[in-house]
Formats: sequence, C-alpha cells, structure tokens
Amino acid sequence: MPRDFNLYQFVLSMIALIICITIHEFAHAYSAWRAGDDTPKLQGRISLNPIDHLDPIGTVMMVLSSISGFGIGWGKPVRINPGNFHSPRWGNFWVSLWGPLANLFTAMVAGVILRLLGASMPGNVFHFVLIITFISITLAIFNLIPIAPLDGSHILSSLLPREHAIKYDMFMGRYGFLIFLALIFLLPDVLPAIMGPPSRFLLHLFVGV
Repeated sequence: MPRDFNLYQFVLSMIALIICITIHEFAHAYSAWRAGDDTPKLQGRISLNPIDHLDPIGTVMMVLSSISGFGIGWGKPVRINPGNFHSPRWGNFWVSLWGPLANLFTAMVAGVILRLLGASMPGNVFHFVLIITFISITLAIFNLIPIAPLDGSHILSSLLPREHAIKYDMFMGRYGFLIFLALIFLLPDVLPAIMGPPSRFLLHLFVGV
C-alpha cells in the first residue's frame, strides 16, 4: 500500500466509481430494451441497483488496483442479442453509445450542481460531487476509445461500411484485447496522453476548473 494512501479519499472514489459504472451499464441495458431486445430486461439489468451491475472480478480489481494507485476495474457486461434490434446496425450503435453518453450527462448534471450550489456545500459533499464528475468524464472518454472490448469499437464498427466493419471486427476480435492490455500495462503513458486533453476540456466546460 502506498505511503500516501488516503482511506477517506479511497472510499469516496470507490463509491463514486460504483455509481458511475451502475449508470453506464443501466444505460446500455435500457437502450437495448428500447431498441427491441428483451435480453437485458430478462436478466434484470434495467436497474439502478449497483449489485445488478458489478462484476465480482472487476470489483476486486477495482479495489486492489486503486489501493496501488493504478485504478482499473469493470462492471458486468450487458448481454444483448443484436438480432432482436429493430435495426441491428443502428441498435448496436446507440446501445454502445448510450453508456458513455449517460456518464457525460451525469458529469454535466454534477457540474451544474457544483456551479450553482458549490459555494454553499459542505467541503466533503463538494469533493464527492467533484469526484463523480471527474470519474464520469474519465469513464466516458475511456470507453469511447475504439479498441475492443470498449464501447468505442462497437460504435466505430457500426459507422464503417459493411466490408470494412467486418474486417475491423475480425481484427479486434483477434487482437483487440491484447492491444487493450498493452495500452494499460506496457504503455502506461499513452492512455493519459489520449484521454487527458478531452477530459480536462470537459471538466473545465462542466465545472469551470
């Protein structure tokens, strides 16, 4: 455990991360249901109960990696059947996009609250809402990276011409997860370089800091 480990900060960050992941997965499930697929509803995923969306291994990784100062984890993926969508191509696009969009909307709402009420908030409440804003933005930007298994890969695949989409999906199915792991563990400076500028821009846009 790092010497500068702050238990209070850690607990707030874990609660905020669980909230943000729950909103993200709920948005996937709800949008899939609206697009014509009952699978998420039958699995009880159209819910804002965090227990319905937390993956056991992803949660353990979230805790252990955050203690070490790295911070990586994931929620339980929403199972869908694209064949049930009214439009399989655009259904997949919107279902994939709504996870990051829900996080950005959360960040926007939290930012408005901070702008309007921040001066009168107790310090710990202000800090918690700020953490939710930051994590929501980070989660959205991270998931928009077009590398499997992130949402961005499904979004890009839905936008590509069919022939290119098939080749892209085959490539990502074979190498996507390896590229994903390499970015996280072998090239730790790449992700901050990719995510930093848009994250700072959105944080300034929503909160003004």
